[in-house]
Amino acid sequence: MSTKREKFSVLIPVYKNEKPEYFDEALQSIYTQTIKPDEVLICVDGPVGKDLKEVIKKYEEKYPRITRAIFYGKNRGLGETLADGVNECKHEIIFRMDSDDISVKNRFEKQLEMLKRTGADVIGSNITEYDDSMKNIFGLRKVPQTKQEIVEYSKRRNPMNHMTTCFRKSKVIEAGNYQDMKGFEDYYLWIRMIDSGFSFHNIQESLVNVRAGKEMIKRRGGKGYLAQTIKFEKVLKANKYISKKEYYENICIRIASAMIPSTLRNKFYKTILRSA
Repeated sequence: MSTKREKFSVLIPVYKNEKPEYFDEALQSIYTQTIKPDEVLICVDGPVGKDLKEVIKKYEEKYPRITRAIFYGKNRGLGETLADGVNECKHEIIFRMDSDDISVKNRFEKQLEMLKRTGADVIGSNITEYDDSMKNIFGLRKVPQTKQEIVEYSKRRNPMNHMTTCFRKSKVIEAGNYQDMKGFEDYYLWIRMIDSGFSFHNIQESLVNVRAGKEMIKRRGGKGYLAQTIKFEKVLKANKYISKKEYYENICIRIASAMIPSTLRNKFYKTILRSA
């Protein structure tokens, strides 16, 4: 790969419930990439404890030229925090990263190469899901590769693994940036970008190792999560992104998934949602 490349930022939000040791591992995987970022922007969503502040301070002192943190006084939610983060990033190419996941060593290199090759506006990849220890594999979430496959898939499920994405800042802002849509902030952005004619591509490799397991499965169930899901599906139908038939089909699947016991949902994720 040519040594000449476009500069890029990494955007990583964190909030009080994150475990400092997970956050430290996530940041370490950023700074040890085969191609180093030109900016790492940490957006701190509300008050956090001393341990998380110490992790941030450690990397600010170790990599002062490229690391900066923005502290927000109150917890505002992921949509608003990411929208501000996108606006604050110095570079046109932005990589997303979650505060408890680990990027494989050549993730940035592979995605920058694919951005150049395809000219796409958003590039993602598959993920490997682990338990909290990062020792036992929970599943593999594969996502569709080409733009047309991504468009079709997006009518049923989120076509991108959010923590794997990199995108062009100007295109995200043109589509309205991240917005408040609890639980679906990224999915809602992709839909609006697809509607705006922007292009997507998913690399068919796992470039991020994700902490998932039982806690993630629990969060994907219950009346609260179902209410958020129905709200989102109604927005898609109102905007004519999906048909009435597709809306009802989606709702039936979401109800079944959200309201079954966690043990059955765990099996559903492993055998159905993670087998495609």
